[in-house]
Amino acid sequence: MSIEKLKEQFFNLYGKGDCKIYFAPGRVNLIGEHVDYNGGRVFPCALSYGTYLVVREREDDSIFFASENFEYKIRITTDQILKGNDEWVKYPMGVIDQFQQKGFKAKGMELLFAGNIPNGAGLSSSASVELVMAVAFNEVIQANLNQVELVKMSQRAENDFVGVNCGIMDQFAIGMGVKNHALALNCDTLEYDLVPLEMEGYKLVIGNTNKQRGLADSKYNERRSECDRAVELLRKEKEINFLCELTESEFEDLKHLIGDETLLKRAKHVISEHGRVTKAVLCLIDRDMVRFGQFMNASHDSLRDDYEVTGVELDTMVEEARKIDGVLGSRMTGAGFGGCTVSLVKEEVVDSFIKTVGENYKNRVGLKADFYVAEIGDGARRLD
Repeated sequence: MSIEKLKEQFFNLYGKGDCKIYFAPGRVNLIGEHVDYNGGRVFPCALSYGTYLVVREREDDSIFFASENFEYKIRITTDQILKGNDEWVKYPMGVIDQFQQKGFKAKGMELLFAGNIPNGAGLSSSASVELVMAVAFNEVIQANLNQVELVKMSQRAENDFVGVNCGIMDQFAIGMGVKNHALALNCDTLEYDLVPLEMEGYKLVIGNTNKQRGLADSKYNERRSECDRAVELLRKEKEINFLCELTESEFEDLKHLIGDETLLKRAKHVISEHGRVTKAVLCLIDRDMVRFGQFMNASHDSLRDDYEVTGVELDTMVEEARKIDGVLGSRMTGAGFGGCTVSLVKEEVVDSFIKTVGENYKNRVGLKADFYVAEIGDGARRLD
């Protein structure tokens, strides 16, 4: 996206004058889905595309919100940061609300957002908006909060203001990402290791099913509730706060405590997926791409059969991807219920992969897919 063009659009909207530009990426999770809010380890990375924000301070108490991606615009005053607005502005408003809860006063601002993450694709456009707002507002009001604190505040904004009980993975990957690295992140302690993405002649290809889904409207919160109920049942014999505190063998010994078939399946996915993350990270460190791809496949199958968050579109794209010679693994990424897949594809077959999978997917489900060869970038920051 051209910075100069973005400035020009800002000036057309608000008039000329000094302004600042910030950026926060989207993210893709390589493996470890629906593990973050269960206290486990995940393996995401930041992408090179994301959300841009042009900001200019005002002398009065007016805050203007506008986006190149949505028609909805609004002017509010600094005392009108309130829940209840169902438009996209709830995400940046939620972040400002978090600063206010810490005792910082809102300032008058002119804001123009512009993103090249497909909305509703499962690449975390909402967390990208939250982080770009957090980084910008932190500087505008000179709060001097560190990046990890901005990550936590952005997650709380989504939980408390927007109403989606997401874990911290999306915000953390977007805030703390490092170019050409994935983050092996413990979502309970926030300890993490940077793992170089040395792909040995393979590329990560993201496939957008273009099946739209909104987390707040999906069964995301229901899945989280099911996991919490499973924890309560397991605590009859073992004191745990999160499912991921159990190893797979411990779960085998305790699973009789969960009498409900659905809850049993949910817990089985979470605990087996957590085990896959640890093994998959080691595979990537050892550059064993074949084994890594096998864990990707097992991850999707578990999300389909036990966690039940895939659906026809995601399953079809994964099935078509796995038919292609040179594909080591393919899985859904993100919360599910639509959105994107990520596939590990041999470099020389990427073009034919995109063509063939795209054609077969459209023939089967009637939707046109979009594909992106993932470039791994840095986390949220000021650009200009």
